Amino acid sequence: MSSSVYIYVVDRDFGFAPNPFHGVCTLACCKDRIRSTAQVGDWVFGMGGRRLKATGRCVFGMRITRTMTFDEYWADPSFSVKQPLRNGSRAMMVGDNIYSRPNAEAPWHQADSHHSFPDGSPNPSNIEKDTRANKVLLSEHFIYFGSAAEEVPERVLDAIGYSNARNHRKFKDTDAEAMIDWFRKVSFGRINTVVSDPFDFRNSDARYSAGSNKIFLE
Repeated sequence: MSSSVYIYVVDRDFGFAPNPFHGVCTLACCKDRIRSTAQVGDWVFGMGGRRLKATGRCVFGMRITRTMTFDEYWADPSFSVKQPLRNGSRAMMVGDNIYSRPNAEAPWHQADSHHSFPDGSPNPSNIEKDTRANKVLLSEHFIYFGSAAEEVPERVLDAIGYSNARNHRKFKDTDAEAMIDWFRKVSFGRINTVVSDPFDFRNSDARYSAGSNKIFLE
């Protein structure tokens, strides 16, 4: 059965989107267009961008092994550890399990998180963007390189016709074999591993607003 391969540029890397901690790599916020269409078996790769000074390097790669709705994600006790704790460890600060509601007709509640306003109150622009796709991508087949982002050989990127640009690129798995093969080689013996902290981990208490496209440091 064929699968799809999604590749996008990681502009901000706090450990929030994706969140590689606690043994499962999750993409629960941002990237609503990828989350809306990606299925179990598909691949998602995040490439470094200019802001991270990591152009041409892979921040993470994951094969989707499960999907959940926000309600399922919030209610599952095994993922309560991904609910943010802003006075906790850096990994707890950037928890991405932030959306819940009492019923399907109720508005979304946003937990105090990386996507809230600096005072912890809900950020409507982030709520609107995140919940366009009521879907969380989960992977138990990933490697997160973080600030040790692995350089992808130019021949691999040329083979699939990829270059850093706005928005994501979607490929058939047969057209992205070079990228998948490269990932399998560099991740051999390291699957489900966080190799290094996120690029922006030192600012794990920061907030981001999609409405202004600004990062607010605390």
